[in-house]
Amino acid sequence: MKPPNSVESLSEFGRTRLSKSFFMRDFLFSDIAAIHGFSNAPDDPDLAIAAGTKLCTELLEPLQDVFGRIAIRSAYRAPEVNSFGNQMQRERKKGYNCASNESNFGHHIWDRRDSNGHMGATACIVIPAFYDAFHAEGDWQKLAWWIHDHLPYSTLYFFPKLWAVNIQWHEKPERKIDSYTKPRGRLTDPTKPNHAGSHEADWAALKDVFPNA
Repeated sequence: MKPPNSVESLSEFGRTRLSKSFFMRDFLFSDIAAIHGFSNAPDDPDLAIAAGTKLCTELLEPLQDVFGRIAIRSAYRAPEVNSFGNQMQRERKKGYNCASNESNFGHHIWDRRDSNGHMGATACIVIPAFYDAFHAEGDWQKLAWWIHDHLPYSTLYFFPKLWAVNIQWHEKPERKIDSYTKPRGRLTDPTKPNHAGSHEADWAALKDVFPNA
């Protein structure tokens, strides 16, 4: 597929269905692109579709089946968009939270493979029903451990606002969970003793609200 370079071709690209609930257009909006006039469209649409399909079918659809509607906060970023966001972040401008292009290949930049040649895709999502049910007690880790036990994620990164989480699918998953919200830092990775086995005791309370958990 050629890179979309017109309203017609971008509209058609946006209609690409990635899974039963999600279309490519769901993942193309960017605050940075909207404010600064960038085109947030991939140079390699086929790779973006392949990576996005894995993200949706293996991670987002199973989450939505259990926890209800998922809201997409940000997802695909064109290299130009991400590079500008990273520059603004380095200049300490408010509202810009983009790592370098190199570290975002196979993450938010779906149409570039990472330095090892692996495909991946990241979306920042909010699960409103989960946040509404548990934010008063402050335990986002219930969701983290449920995902860890049930889904083939690569990385998770939780944020304070609405417990948004960067969730990544990757060909070579790292299986690590980090957080900017309390408690901050690394929750688990393969080097930690808490990584293996079932963590049902940590997420069992989800069943009271979400019977399919």
